[in-house]
Amino acid sequence: MTVSGWLTIILFVTLLTAFAIPVGSYLARVYTGERTFLDPLFLVPERLAYRVLHVDPNKGQDWKQYARSLIIFSLVGWLLLYFILRTQTLWDFTGLNPMHYHSGTWNLSFNTASSFMTNTNWQYYSGETTLSYFSQMAGLTVQNFLSAGVGIVVAVALIRGIIGRSGKSLGNFWQDIVRTVLWVLTPMSIVIALVLVWQGSIQNFSHYLSVDGITGLGQQIAMGPVASQEAIKLLGTNGGGFFNTNSAHPFENPTAFTNFFEMLVVLIIPAALVFMYGRMAGNRRQGYAIYVTMMVMFLGAASVAYAAEAHGSPAQHAAGLHTQVVAGSSGGNIEGKEERFGIAGSALFDVVTTVTSCGAVNSAIESYTGIGGAVPFANLSASEVIFGGVGTGLYSILLYVLLAVFIGGLMVGRTPEYLGKKIEAREIKLVSLGILITPLTALFATALATASKAGRASIDTAIAHGPQAFSETFYAYLSQANNNGSAFAGYTGYDGTVGNLGAHGITFADLLGGFDMLFARYAPILFALAVAGSLAGKRVSPAGLGTMRTDNVTFVVLLIGVIILIGALTFFPALLLGPIVQGLTGHLY
Repeated sequence: MTVSGWLTIILFVTLLTAFAIPVGSYLARVYTGERTFLDPLFLVPERLAYRVLHVDPNKGQDWKQYARSLIIFSLVGWLLLYFILRTQTLWDFTGLNPMHYHSGTWNLSFNTASSFMTNTNWQYYSGETTLSYFSQMAGLTVQNFLSAGVGIVVAVALIRGIIGRSGKSLGNFWQDIVRTVLWVLTPMSIVIALVLVWQGSIQNFSHYLSVDGITGLGQQIAMGPVASQEAIKLLGTNGGGFFNTNSAHPFENPTAFTNFFEMLVVLIIPAALVFMYGRMAGNRRQGYAIYVTMMVMFLGAASVAYAAEAHGSPAQHAAGLHTQVVAGSSGGNIEGKEERFGIAGSALFDVVTTVTSCGAVNSAIESYTGIGGAVPFANLSASEVIFGGVGTGLYSILLYVLLAVFIGGLMVGRTPEYLGKKIEAREIKLVSLGILITPLTALFATALATASKAGRASIDTAIAHGPQAFSETFYAYLSQANNNGSAFAGYTGYDGTVGNLGAHGITFADLLGGFDMLFARYAPILFALAVAGSLAGKRVSPAGLGTMRTDNVTFVVLLIGVIILIGALTFFPALLLGPIVQGLTGHLY
């Protein structure tokens, strides 16, 4: 560990908070209909979008209507993306398939379409050797915008349900999604893409370059519209890289500056949405309390990950590998890390992208120490409440807030209330289902994969055995259920019909993973909207002397305790079988 490493973490947290507060105020103005400086630029395109969609943006929707619109919108997006992926060769006339890549198989296309529609961006393929520029832009990049927008509007709808005093309306889904894409994601993505191009990311439609390397051997250098996809991949907490090595690739993450910048980009909207919530609720302290909760857990994860990687594993110490000096850091685990970023830059990036639903990586998670590798497991086990994905993190932690209010109310012997609204049996049942559905989906998929021949064959047994092999499987389905997309890279698709690794017949991992992502994305959304609908019509009671405050340190401690307790009770046995056992033994894999 070094002073510069700790200063990097402190500087990151400081700048994130400084930028998130004004961005949160801007978001609040966007979703409350207040005037913004971008109105002259987007009001005309907004009206045109409503005409094309044939919707009335002023017509409010209850939670069922809002959910119906969301599902239809997402289903159409899935079908369009699947069509683009399956007909990739038909789009050669556009000139955007210079390498003439063929269309993917139906099972891989199913997994990929499900992945990008759910904001997961899990990738069972290598982008630069599989997809055309057209598929990357018209398919994946478009879904990066739309899936991120869906997460944000659900959070906005839940806020309206919590603070609403005028009936059952949660707003209008079509208005919310249009304003999210136009006022939030598009302008920010343009600025981010320009910064990346300035620093060295590529943005072109060139044919791949053929060059001779320093050894005299020929090689190809992939080209493409990278910066534009990279921008929304990070901003929308999507995570799917243009290249197979993701943010470790110099065309996606060229410098130490972009590495720091990209981490800020990933967290800026999830952090800003918390401050937006405080402003929309008319009580900024509510937002501050949630932000402190998230930040305390984030700093804990970052500190453990950095310390573990800087120290190295027992196996490395036994082998004498701790004496290596790389990127200015003596000792520690440098396997699988980019020398440009070092241990601190890699560990912090890993935490940033696993507390969210981003999943972009600049190092190999499977090469982390047992304890360092347990950190992303723990982050995913928190079910996206430590900032989480864009929108997903806020509505997920608000469900935990309601649960904590219910538990706290029972402890003090009063009817649980949140912002003046009673939390009753109906709400707490919906909240419980919304919280538990994601971990149960991940555990069920892991159990099915480890108990079946097809699932076990997805593990590369030539590399991984014992706890590492279990970690690969568990992490795969935990990542997909949390719509994260990062992976212990040894886990891959398996053809259960033919009996080999490949792209023929029915692929077990493709199908199970696809359903894992779809169910774990939309079931919690429906429960969150149902909670919003239940709260929207409730009468607000004035706070009294016995009302439990939800904007102070006591509540923050209670909320952290509830999050940790549920995560531990749900996942601790599974974590013991994988990264914790590995971290306490002398085995590398």
